[in-house]
Amino acid sequence: MNLPSNSFNHWSNHLGSDQVINALTNLIDTAAVLAVDVNGNILYWSNGAEKLLGWSTNEVLGKSYTEILISDKPHTKLTFDNEQAVKLIKKDHTSIICNQSTHSFVDADNQYAGALILLKPQNTSNPIISKQEDITSFHGILTQDPIMRESIKIIRNVSETEATVLIRGESGTGKELVAHALHLESLRRDHQFLAINCAALTPNLLESELFGHVKGAFTGAIKNHEGLFQRANGGTLFLDEVAELPLELQSKLLRVLQEQSFIPVGGHEAIKVDVRIIAATHRSLREEVKAGRFREDLMYRLRVVPIFLPPLRDRRLDVNLLLWHRINKHNLHSRRHIDSISPEAMRCLLDYKWPGNVRELINVIEYAYAVGRSNELGVEDLPPEFREPTLSSKTDNLVPLKRPKHQDEAELIREALKISNGHLETAAQYAGMSRATFWRKRKKHKIES
Repeated sequence: MNLPSNSFNHWSNHLGSDQVINALTNLIDTAAVLAVDVNGNILYWSNGAEKLLGWSTNEVLGKSYTEILISDKPHTKLTFDNEQAVKLIKKDHTSIICNQSTHSFVDADNQYAGALILLKPQNTSNPIISKQEDITSFHGILTQDPIMRESIKIIRNVSETEATVLIRGESGTGKELVAHALHLESLRRDHQFLAINCAALTPNLLESELFGHVKGAFTGAIKNHEGLFQRANGGTLFLDEVAELPLELQSKLLRVLQEQSFIPVGGHEAIKVDVRIIAATHRSLREEVKAGRFREDLMYRLRVVPIFLPPLRDRRLDVNLLLWHRINKHNLHSRRHIDSISPEAMRCLLDYKWPGNVRELINVIEYAYAVGRSNELGVEDLPPEFREPTLSSKTDNLVPLKRPKHQDEAELIREALKISNGHLETAAQYAGMSRATFWRKRKKHKIES
């Protein structure tokens, strides 16, 4: 049946246009809908507006929109037929950042006659509350990023096996967190999880800490000492920065992996152990092998299942999520309570390269709580490096103006990574691709940085 084009008008007039408008706007319960007259006085206030901003209809009708909601900026004027971010004051005196969309009306004389306004909370609100279904939480690993989700899928699968895992990622990306998750998901969860940073100790101390020593093995060895391998028997041992392991200890580690036994420093008898090894590094072990700094046979033993953790600068979806995760934690026990992030501060946080990754993000929130007092996190609450003028990356100078045409794609990606020293953004620029495309093609050709 074909209905005339004005059927809705007849229907709404029959029911009462005010009833239809009221029902329609109240369907939008996560945003505020209001109408103002020619002077900016509020004529209509939806249920969503009450929920979002705290004021009841009786409290706001007839009052100025800017007087009620933008009291910290009394001279702010409404801008119509556009979208803009506005900071609004709620009834409880807290602030909220909203995206304001407006549509103005004119009368028969073509004079401004008022407007409808839609206010939607901006994305600086808490994503952990608003988008719980989009978030993956796994033993302290929190993400919305597809690459991290794929890594978590691998972690879940490999944890059911006894395979040796090599975690690759920059400093601060959460390699130990992943290693611990692997342990907690495995059948070894009821036994020890021990960790050691192979770059933190001298070769002699590292050997003693890993394999233990017997009494009298060296000056100061006044009693037998059980090493990490012995203490982790039945459980998991995490070797962080394994690329820093001295060559003389690499052969000893290889023997543990092959024979599940080792000889303590100064000892004569082998000790049998049942330990699962998880290793991590920020370097490419293949490059270390080529440079003669790492044993190739050990690399293959450690790299049975490689897991790559992307840096935070490549996980833009996770920056806001992780910021609010840390803020929520601090809000529980801090004198300061943050409930919003200013658009300027959020822009700085999203544009930042995060060289220290998640660990640096945690420190930034610590800094904000230490120096600020407002319930909004502003630019002034961020460390000095966020307020300094952005300088062009030094690696930009490495990008030549021209590159050979019709170059093999894999060869081009390798060349781009070499010229940019592994800097993904610069490498993508050199290759003439977006960073996301460059990342995808790099994975397609199985090229490591």
